[in-house]
Amino acid sequence: MDPGGVTVAGGGRVRLGWAGMVCGVLLAGCTSGGDGPSGSGPPGARTPVTATADASPTADASPTAVVDIDPARVPKTAGRAAALVRDVIAEPSAFGPDAVRRTPYESDPRGWAVLDGDCVWQRRPLPKDVLASLTRSYEIPASGGRGPLRLSAVVTAHRTAERADWENAGVLEEMMRCSSQLLRSGEVLTELTDVPSSFGDLGNGYADDALTETGTYTSDELGGPHPYVWEQSRIGQFTIAVSGKGSKGWSRADLFDRLRDPHTRMRADLRRAIGRDAATATASPSAPEPGSTATKGGR
Repeated sequence: MDPGGVTVAGGGRVRLGWAGMVCGVLLAGCTSGGDGPSGSGPPGARTPVTATADASPTADASPTAVVDIDPARVPKTAGRAAALVRDVIAEPSAFGPDAVRRTPYESDPRGWAVLDGDCVWQRRPLPKDVLASLTRSYEIPASGGRGPLRLSAVVTAHRTAERADWENAGVLEEMMRCSSQLLRSGEVLTELTDVPSSFGDLGNGYADDALTETGTYTSDELGGPHPYVWEQSRIGQFTIAVSGKGSKGWSRADLFDRLRDPHTRMRADLRRAIGRDAATATASPSAPEPGSTATKGGR
């Protein structure tokens, strides 16, 4: 399942960091220099538990990358955020000349995916702290002895950078809470592992925070297990993600190859749109070496 929605908020200069690295591994009664998850109820996919619309970034939340954005170019309304998200999100051609639209191609922008208490992905209305979010689904059709490769891209605009930070932290919490996740009937993710990095760590010179999740994907239609990859970046109050679900003939390295260019292009387009200093780097994430603990793929 692919998260969808829209979010944005004032820019400025703020230090954040994986919401206190999920407040010491678990989202329970803690904060990240602001009001974060309090442990009540299941966390939303890509969104913190008990997120509030009034949450705001603080100057000393945690020692990670500095966000430098032109506040005048950051959308403050859902309408403007939705337009920016649509401008940034990848077209099928970004994944290669053989990529096509899947049906449905776009998610309902009024909702996004939430991992419930039973580790099942569900569509839910956007929370108040998200201005806009959009998911697109693509496919590389089966050919040459390979099965279809299913891909996705997600761009979300939060009201504040701290809310986006909590969304990233939520990815880690989901993996720890649910190492096996039901995407929809007949589709399961298992053996999920995440590797996060703040700006300047593990080769991350392109985003305030980045995360690579890998695992295995099994479906009634395509069999399995097959490789699964999810890559997510945070730039200010925006998150950008790409994912791939493999099938016969596709390796994990193949998925990383297909995801690299669209992920890089979307980050570059977003930086231009919000006036982000390009000096924060343009490097692209690289695929983990075989045996790496980095894991998790697109929904």
